[in-house]
Amino acid sequence: MTPSPTPGRAHGPAATRRLARTLYASAFCDEFVLLYPVYALLFSDTGLSVWQMASLFALWSLTGVLLEVPSGVWADAVSRRLLLILGPLLTATGFALWVLVPSYGAFALGFVLWGAGGALGSGALEALVYDELERTGAAGQYARLMGRARALGIAATMTAMGLAGPVFAWGGYDAVGAASVLTCLAAAVVATRFPEHRTPSAGGESWTATLRAGLVEARTDRSVRGALLLVPAVTAVWGALDEYTPLLALDTGVAPGTVPWLLLVIWAGATGGSLLAGAAERLPAGGFAVLLTGSALALAVGALAGTPAALVLVALAFGGFQLATVLADVRLQRRIDDSGRATLTSVAGLGTELGNLATYGAYAAVATHTGHGTAFAVSAVPYLLTALLLAGAARGAVRAASDVRGG
Repeated sequence: MTPSPTPGRAHGPAATRRLARTLYASAFCDEFVLLYPVYALLFSDTGLSVWQMASLFALWSLTGVLLEVPSGVWADAVSRRLLLILGPLLTATGFALWVLVPSYGAFALGFVLWGAGGALGSGALEALVYDELERTGAAGQYARLMGRARALGIAATMTAMGLAGPVFAWGGYDAVGAASVLTCLAAAVVATRFPEHRTPSAGGESWTATLRAGLVEARTDRSVRGALLLVPAVTAVWGALDEYTPLLALDTGVAPGTVPWLLLVIWAGATGGSLLAGAAERLPAGGFAVLLTGSALALAVGALAGTPAALVLVALAFGGFQLATVLADVRLQRRIDDSGRATLTSVAGLGTELGNLATYGAYAAVATHTGHGTAFAVSAVPYLLTALLLAGAARGAVRAASDVRGG
């Protein structure tokens, strides 16, 4: 007798389209924040010193580090959609504090709320999307959907950069802040449209059990552990480098007004990398190593050349790293169990956060003595090392398969 399809699979295409639309809208709202390009100016105009601003950024990062894993465990134990709704509301509250009562204390509290909001969504989003796709038999579309979502997020950031100037000229920090708060509220509304069919258990005991089960899976399953480590290895360095791309562009000798146009070139490369995720979904370990090697060499050569035209190579490198970031997430989602999916995704996110902090420190040490071009080139080294490890693993897998056939 032929089994009848489950309700989820029967409505698979329609459910997948709805999920995709919600994911794309969420990705755009999350990054369409007009405060991004001007909040440092707000801090400066309020009278904050450089060290005070640095302490705010450190507080932001520390909040993310401390809450990354607990929020993932909470998402698995309670509700992933709930966290995706709460996250933008916390961020909106923080942005409102910045423009209503601008002061060091308000900025600090705002960064804590922003860091907490980001941590709530990290892990929960990937886990929810993958599980819903798997429920309808469409897990193979995860790479394509997430790649497009990342591309839309980048497009939203670039659009916000373009609109921030005119809106600021019209209404100052109040207008830019109000627009950012409204966008966050829109993101929370969009998150209510995410489907969630899993039935998590609640309670303190299940929370600790969820964390323990996730960590045991990572410790005992070699493939899970490898996929878990690959995410920060691919994501952390270039995720920190993007903060310094304006300085790299300025070092090519162009006028400050030309820098935004060069940044558009670089981020167009990252957008292209996201859009290739679906086509490159089945890239083997050897191909992944080639991707990282090519991207690392393009980054080093483009940065050391010191010319505006050479930044096209940096754009290609960012495209490769963005593609690798999406593919690393795909590999992780395929290897972990659905009950602890958000937990282990958040563990990978914690590794990325720590890698970002290490990259900031290393970059500052190198750039202070040698300049931004050299610092970017040195930042390519971790990718070459990761590529070597992947290539070695690929050769080992080929030898093992050959031995099995020979035996």
